[in-house]
Order: sequence, then structure tokens, then C-alpha cells
Amino acid sequence: MSNKEMSKRQLRREQIRRKETRSRLLGIGLISVGALFLAFLFIYPNVKPIGDIVAAPEVNRAVVDFNTAGNPDAPIKIEEYSDFQCPYCRIFFENTEEMLMASYVADGTVYFVYRSFGTFIGAESAAAAEAAYCAGDQGKFWEMHDIIFANQTGENVGAYSDRRLTAFAEEIDLNMDDFNSCFDSGKYADMVEQDGKDGLLAGIQATPSFVLSYEVNGETKTRVIQGAQSYDVFQQEIEAALAEMGQ
Repeated sequence: MSNKEMSKRQLRREQIRRKETRSRLLGIGLISVGALFLAFLFIYPNVKPIGDIVAAPEVNRAVVDFNTAGNPDAPIKIEEYSDFQCPYCRIFFENTEEMLMASYVADGTVYFVYRSFGTFIGAESAAAAEAAYCAGDQGKFWEMHDIIFANQTGENVGAYSDRRLTAFAEEIDLNMDDFNSCFDSGKYADMVEQDGKDGLLAGIQATPSFVLSYEVNGETKTRVIQGAQSYDVFQQEIEAALAEMGQ
């Protein structure tokens, strides 16, 4: 075999070796980039800035107890089925709820109950509801309710990440050890799920919806008010129920 033929063979071997080396390096590079990307996905949510927190407006509510307001023996009960991510639920909170609290709840006519609607919009809906119920263990359900709505920015966009919900808890001066223990354990996950089931059984199809119930001659009657209605609509429904009860 001539030196020229050996030289060609060595050249081909060298070319193959270099190609294999490049392939290995490319493979290692792709694996490294993939690993870094996965690490970023897991780590970034825990280190990214939580953003500004908007202070909640002050809402006066009479006789609050966990997720309720008003006299439990009131002639009319209103159960709100809501979702903290729902923009229309926020509209009701901002435009109507306080007037209801200041009138019919404060004078003992209405017993008002807030209930979540499960995971209607997404996982952040359930997380926010669980956080509010955990705050309720410390007598601050409504304070958490208010600050959650005040910081609504969209649906499933991280507005109610665990870190932000924890920041809300700090903002309203909860005992953080107790809150974290409740929230991290998923203490109220079943309750949130049951809220959603009860809403479906009540015929709820959208949020916010309100089940108004009262008794006439021992018979329980119900009306469903759908949507972020004005105070006037609630007033008409309440007055109609009172008239039916002879009050």
C-alpha cells in the first residue's frame, strides 16, 4: 500500500473522529440546555419578584364569622358562588357587595355566605379560595377575600401563585406559621371541591351567581340571581321575598 493511500485513510479517520466529537459535544450541549431550561421552570417561580400588592378597600361587614356575614337567623339567606379569578365577581365586590352589607346584612334581613365555585376557571381559583379559608381560621376570611380581589390581574397568569397568596397573608397580618401550616397542608382543598359540587347541584352555571333562600309557611323557596347585578336588582329580589313572607 502506498503512502498516498495511507494518507487518505488517515484523513478519512480524522474526519470521522472530528464528526463524532462534534456530535457528542452537540448532544452534551443540548442536554445541558434542556437541564438548565427545566431547572429554570422549577426554580424561577420561587425566586421571581412577586410584584406590587394593591391594598384592599375597607368594607364594613356586620357580625362576620369565617366566610359569613350577618345574623344566621335572618329571614333571608344569600349564598354567593364566586371565583376569585372571575372579573365579574370582582365587579360585584367593587360595585354592589358593600351596599348589600351596609343595608340588608347590617339590619339583620340577610345572612350572607361566600362560597367558592371549585376550580371553575383554574388551579389558581382553588388556591385563592383555600388561602381565604385558611385566613378564616384566624378570623380574617373577609380581609383575605378583599385583598385577593383587589389584586386580580387576569386568569391563570400567576396573580394567585402560592408566593403571592402568602404575601397577601403577610399584608393582612396573619400569623404566618399558622397560615402556612394550613395552606401547605391543603386543609381546605376538600371544602373548595365541595363548594363546586354544591354549586352545580344548585344549578349554578356561571360566576358570580347567588342563591337567595327563605321560608314561606314552612316551605323553603329559592331564587337564583345570575351575574354581577346592580344593588337595585338585589333590592327588588329581597323586597319581593319579604313581601311573600308577609314582612
